[in-house]
Amino acid sequence: MQHQIILYMKRLFGTFLIVIISLNAYPQDIHFVFQDITSKNVKTGADRIELYLPYIKNKKVAVCSNNTAMIGDKHLVDSLLSLKIHISKIFSPEHGFRGEAEAGKSINDGIDKKTGIPIVSLYGQHKKPDSNDLRDVHIIIFDMQDVGARFYTYISTLHYVMEAASENNIPVIVLDRPNPNGYWVDGPLLQKQFSSFVGMHPVPIVHGMTIGEYAKMINGEKWLANGNKCLLQVITMQGYHHTFRYQLPVNPSPNLSNMTAIYLYPTLCLLEGTPLSVGRGTDKSFCVVGYPKLPIGNYTFTPKDIPHVATNVPCKNKKCNGFDLTTLGNVIMKNKNFINLDIIIELYNNFPDKNAFFTPFFDKLAGTDTLRKQIQEGKTAQEIRDSWKEELTQFKVIRKKYLLYGDFE
Repeated sequence: MQHQIILYMKRLFGTFLIVIISLNAYPQDIHFVFQDITSKNVKTGADRIELYLPYIKNKKVAVCSNNTAMIGDKHLVDSLLSLKIHISKIFSPEHGFRGEAEAGKSINDGIDKKTGIPIVSLYGQHKKPDSNDLRDVHIIIFDMQDVGARFYTYISTLHYVMEAASENNIPVIVLDRPNPNGYWVDGPLLQKQFSSFVGMHPVPIVHGMTIGEYAKMINGEKWLANGNKCLLQVITMQGYHHTFRYQLPVNPSPNLSNMTAIYLYPTLCLLEGTPLSVGRGTDKSFCVVGYPKLPIGNYTFTPKDIPHVATNVPCKNKKCNGFDLTTLGNVIMKNKNFINLDIIIELYNNFPDKNAFFTPFFDKLAGTDTLRKQIQEGKTAQEIRDSWKEELTQFKVIRKKYLLYGDFE
């Protein structure tokens, strides 16, 4: 069975075969330079209550967070309430405050059933808090688990919260958390004309920064409206380094339900700009890829609607032929530092109708139309990657200014 997997991966991924054979045949010779760590090894910003408690005592606090804002086994909001902190409202991102809404699903204002605190949705038509939302707020705490990809919308919500805070003279405290893809930087930089909620800033697809570092960059590079800066404070972590592979204790969103999906996400999310399925509506979301008429592949799956997780999914109720990328995610993507263009190129080359492969959303996700054109022109993965080198080098220089932890370079 293992041999069959290797042969299929040879067909799809070419030179990666050598790495996989080495791992299977000579595990004693493999020496990884990274370290797997868990929440037991890192003290997050949220954990360090003693550092931010003095700033929020006797204040009306707004908390922008979701289900990932945990202190041990207790939510940040519940922890602060137990310390008699006055939380006047909750700002909710994509997927909702309790993290139960599927990607793209409209989030409505409401009341948190557990605490009775009003919830203001920052997803849908109302992405930025207005002066009315902030009327009874003295300070904002932002705490969410990011996954380190430009199109993961929590950093867009961060931008709008910081922008609204700057316009209303309200301080923002960001409670920092590890980036599970914080050990690499790759992808084309976003071009301004392709800005959207799935990409607001001129950064590569994988930026290699924690959300606290990213907040500092937003401020420092003057990306807020009118070049404003917000009154920002980042509560840093203890025990974190950018070489670490942090194992998330809580799923960051319904369709990123394991670390394999998180390692594959920067590559496979680009395929959401195509007709293919990346496993939404299955138990392997962002771990598989396929299409009903795909002529290559050794794995089949049938996407179905899953309430509160994935509905109206691509290829719904249709048997898809394709690939299970679990081994790729757990072995290659966890150990390397590049977006796997070979997957996208191979799927494009074998797609039944190349004219229908790319949708307009692909360019938004890529942050440019250049990547699509390069694939259509038959450029190799290495040729495409070489075209990013200069802008990535320039970005890394800027990135260094905002780092708060040891780097991978």
